[in-house]
Amino acid sequence: LISVSYCLLFAAQRHVLTYMEDAVSQLLENREDISQYGIARFFTEYFNSVRQGTHILFREFSFVQATPHNRASFLRTFWRCFRTVGKNGGKYSSICCYLLTAQEYHCLLQLLCPDFPMELTQKAARIVLMDDAMDCLMSFSDFLFAFQIQFYYSEFLESVAAIYQDLLAGKNPNTVIVPTSSSGQHRQRQPPSDCSPLDGVEASLFYQCLESLCDRSKYSCPPSALVKEMLSSAQRLTFYGFLMALAKDQRINRALGALPDKGDLFLDPAMDQELEKLVAQVSGLSVSGPTSSSGDTANLPVRNSPRINCPWKPLHHRRKMDAESEGSNEETDSSEN
Repeated sequence: LISVSYCLLFAAQRHVLTYMEDAVSQLLENREDISQYGIARFFTEYFNSVRQGTHILFREFSFVQATPHNRASFLRTFWRCFRTVGKNGGKYSSICCYLLTAQEYHCLLQLLCPDFPMELTQKAARIVLMDDAMDCLMSFSDFLFAFQIQFYYSEFLESVAAIYQDLLAGKNPNTVIVPTSSSGQHRQRQPPSDCSPLDGVEASLFYQCLESLCDRSKYSCPPSALVKEMLSSAQRLTFYGFLMALAKDQRINRALGALPDKGDLFLDPAMDQELEKLVAQVSGLSVSGPTSSSGDTANLPVRNSPRINCPWKPLHHRRKMDAESEGSNEETDSSEN
């Protein structure tokens, strides 16, 4: 079977069953539409989209954050779709550099995942802002790398927050707390009122706890060797200081593998080439109307637009989007503000 050959591509991963269950679920839900072009083609397109990382487009948040591959694919897709927001004087940017609020970045995230939780966006913004001023402006690169750490390592950071609060209160965090609920629903532990979070905790003791956490956690964690090297030059550190250091460390970014280095953040030759093709097509169509005074268009050359291969989109999402398009457009009008 074709599906078996594609499953072998993910044999080294621990989440093959997740994709098989999702593929079968979509197959059963849309079996009448899929029967028109065959089950084999459906599995081919589905696993091709998983391999290319486009399978997370317009999917529910529970699926987007279900596996490390899904999270990395979502990060890469978000970067590629909206990198021109922060492009400094780029070809497709009319303003030198855009600065957006957390709410505006959240709107961009919801264009790819409609039910993306605001809590995760706020947590990423706090890494950049280090306070609750959620209406402050942030550059695209600052938000993106902070969001990457918060989104990809969300369960790890929940455990780190618990460990940090125990150390701050003078407790010995012998028990490593590993969250089991989905991201965005974890309970944050508040610092005790008699402790000053500005003082931070001892870096060496903090790393010892993190090393134990990485050994015991079943969730994705940053490479412990890189974390140790990152903390080696510090004597004390705060929780948000640690998160900011993670977000700025390009070695951790390379280890994660979803985003390019900061210096190459606005470079994407493949996407630029596709944009050039689209611009050329639109320009050609705008001037391809009949110009002869006699009205005879028989001798005009026929433009054969190249077929663009689109990633697989679940059929039930297509129907949902079609139904929603019949409603009011009042909210979309507000995007011009």
